[in-house]
Amino acid sequence: MDRNHHIAMLWVEGPLSYVEQLCIQSFLDAGHEVTLYHYGPVDRVPEGARLVHGREILDKDNFIAHGRTGSMALFSDVFRYHMLNKLDRTIWADTDAYCLRPFSTQTGHFFGWESEQHINGGVLSLPQDSAALAGLLEMSQDEFGIPFWYSDSAKADLEEQAEAGKPVHVSDMPWGVWGPHAITAWLHKTGESKYAFAREVLYPVPFGMRRHMVKPGRLASAQACLTDETLSIHLYGRRIREFLASRPGGLPDEGGMIDGLLKKHDIDPRAAPIPVRHRADPEKA
Repeated sequence: MDRNHHIAMLWVEGPLSYVEQLCIQSFLDAGHEVTLYHYGPVDRVPEGARLVHGREILDKDNFIAHGRTGSMALFSDVFRYHMLNKLDRTIWADTDAYCLRPFSTQTGHFFGWESEQHINGGVLSLPQDSAALAGLLEMSQDEFGIPFWYSDSAKADLEEQAEAGKPVHVSDMPWGVWGPHAITAWLHKTGESKYAFAREVLYPVPFGMRRHMVKPGRLASAQACLTDETLSIHLYGRRIREFLASRPGGLPDEGGMIDGLLKKHDIDPRAAPIPVRHRADPEKA
C-alpha cells in the first residue's frame, strides 16, 4: 500500500457511537493514518486517530444543514471539497465507510458507483488540478444556485421562484444535491467519471439491503455482496443507526455482519452506545 495516502474524516461534534468507532478503527487497522476533523468536543475517538480542528480546512461558523432532516451532510460535502483542494495525497472517507482493504491511488482519483445512477462521495479523492473539483468548489459558493444537471422544467421552476424574490436555498433542495448528484454530474461533465470503480468496490451492499448487515439470518446475503475487488463497505450511517436504535439495547444482533466486524476490531458497542429509540417510532424510509 502507498502509505503516504492519509484518510480524512469529519465529525462536527459530539460523542462517536460504535458505528463511527468501527469505521475509524478499520482504517487504522489497515495501516492508514487517520485524521478526524471536528468543530466542537468529540468523545470516544479510537486511539491512534489524530483530532484536528476543522478551521484548518474551512473556517466556518454557520453550518449548512439539510432542511428536512437537519443532517450536516451539506456542510460535510463542502468541507471535503475544500479539503481535497488543500491537501495532497489524502482520501476522504465518511465515518460510515468501513475499510476492508487498504486504499491507494496512482491518479489521485478514488471514488465509485453506488448505484446505476450515482457516483457517491462517501469515499472520495480528486487530484488538486481536477476540473470536477474546481466545479464543485465553484458550485458550493452559491447557496441559491440552480444545478445545471436539473431538467429544463425543474430549472425553469427554480428560475421563476428566484425572479419572484423567493430563491430556493440548497438546504431545501432534494437530498444529495451537493453530494452524489453534483459529484456524478461534474465527473460526467469533465470526463473524470471514467475513473469510477464498479459498485462492488466501495458500495457492495445496496441501500435496500442495509438491514441485512445487522440481522444474523441475513449474514450470508450481505457477505455475498462482497467480492475480491471490495475495498470498503458503506454502512449507511444515519439509516443504520436508526435501525440499530430499534434493536434491544441499541446493540447489533449477535451473529450479524456488524457484530462480527465489531468483534474483529475489538470494539465494545456497550461502551459507545446508540440511544435506544422507542419501537413505536418506525425507521424513516
